[in-house]
Amino acid sequence: MEMTTRNLHLDSKVDNCDGVINRNGGDMTEISVPLSHSGKRMPQIEGGNLYRLRDRKVLLENKKCLCAWALGTALLGTLLMILHAELCPFIYQPGSRYAFIINCSISISTGCLLILIVAFHYKDIRLFIIDHNQVDWRIAMTSRRVLGISLELLVCAIHPVGTYWEVGIPAPIAREGVEVNSSNSAPLCVSSRHGEVLLDTELLLSALMFLRLYLVHRTILLHSKVLLSASYRSIGSLNNINFTFRFVLKVLMNKYPARTLMVFIFLFWLIASWMLTLCERQTQEETGRMDTALWLIAITFLTVGYGDVSPKTSCGKVVCLFTGVMGVACTAMLVAVMTKKLALNKGEKHVHFFMMDIQISKRIRHAAANVLRECWLLHRTNLTKGNSGEHRRHQRCLLEAIRVFRHLRLKQRKLRDYASEMVDLPKMQMIMCDLSANWNNSYRELEQRIISMEQKLDELSHCFQQTSELLAQALCYRNPEIR
Repeated sequence: MEMTTRNLHLDSKVDNCDGVINRNGGDMTEISVPLSHSGKRMPQIEGGNLYRLRDRKVLLENKKCLCAWALGTALLGTLLMILHAELCPFIYQPGSRYAFIINCSISISTGCLLILIVAFHYKDIRLFIIDHNQVDWRIAMTSRRVLGISLELLVCAIHPVGTYWEVGIPAPIAREGVEVNSSNSAPLCVSSRHGEVLLDTELLLSALMFLRLYLVHRTILLHSKVLLSASYRSIGSLNNINFTFRFVLKVLMNKYPARTLMVFIFLFWLIASWMLTLCERQTQEETGRMDTALWLIAITFLTVGYGDVSPKTSCGKVVCLFTGVMGVACTAMLVAVMTKKLALNKGEKHVHFFMMDIQISKRIRHAAANVLRECWLLHRTNLTKGNSGEHRRHQRCLLEAIRVFRHLRLKQRKLRDYASEMVDLPKMQMIMCDLSANWNNSYRELEQRIISMEQKLDELSHCFQQTSELLAQALCYRNPEIR
């Protein structure tokens, strides 16, 4: 290991007799080096920590680069697969040289991706060794890590290999007056004489290549500002927060909720639509076209389902089912984001409720004035003993004014109750802490005053005792007969 070699190099600089290191052109600096049980000198702790920090930083940078290259290689292989699936039935035939070249490129990109994945986990294991100050790499190889690496290599190794079955078989040649019907060809660059099993296998392998997109979350995690910021890491370590992709995704949804959701929905729409066309091409239905697939995925994602088009194959039904589930989840998140964006913050709520309270107070004053006015008019009507119809009209107006006044009072009470529920708990906690601190200070001051009063009382009692003794001595001096 590199770290062990460096430590041995440092140990070789230490004098075996008197523990002196020769540095800076002959300057002799005396140091104390701890000895192990076998008599060998241990490496310096401070220098080892510095080397560990430097190696850790280098390994993190290497992991970032390897993860970015792995994602680029995975995307390249997926794009080549899409290109191969789109061009093969129409531009060239199964078993042609172009199909073989493109499939070889996919296999080469897959091999490079596997090498990058192995290199990434090698750097990860070295980082684990540095973090835990271990020497043996087998300590880091837990069963969970081995299972994860194996599953990751299996996912990245999946790619269509059906073109290799066609090597050496010439493509069908169009005779004179006879055209090769490319619309009846298989959805992948595989000849139909191998049977439906190979076609289904190639279809499954092509669809499973999209599992390589799991590298996106790793790339986002390693290149996020949350992980690269020293302040984030320091505060997170103090609060026992693990910087995982879930935490980074929460930060992104908190900072850029609409942008994050829109990018995810758009990419999912395109990928699901293409997978649907890949599944439906062999049935020669209208769902095998990209425009119809985009429409079907959109109405399925939005859980509308007009019923004008529907998938015919089992693979297409699975894609539509998964699209519906993702549509429900994304719709719920979109509603939550829109609700959060349209909601008023604390300051806006306080201003809004304050202005509403002022307006309701004005309306209550006007309603109270109307009640008094109608009472006076009714009283004047009773005094004049005029028409009974006018008397009933003023009674109805009085009852209506009382109803409006009570309704406004109830509305004001509800508004104030709702405003009282908006109590800022951290602010209340700070107020209670301040009150508790003031009470503690008052208690200490009171205790100090009581102690000072006790001291003064002791001094007064001592002075009284001395005064009584002086008076007794003075009396004894003036009247010796008292003795």
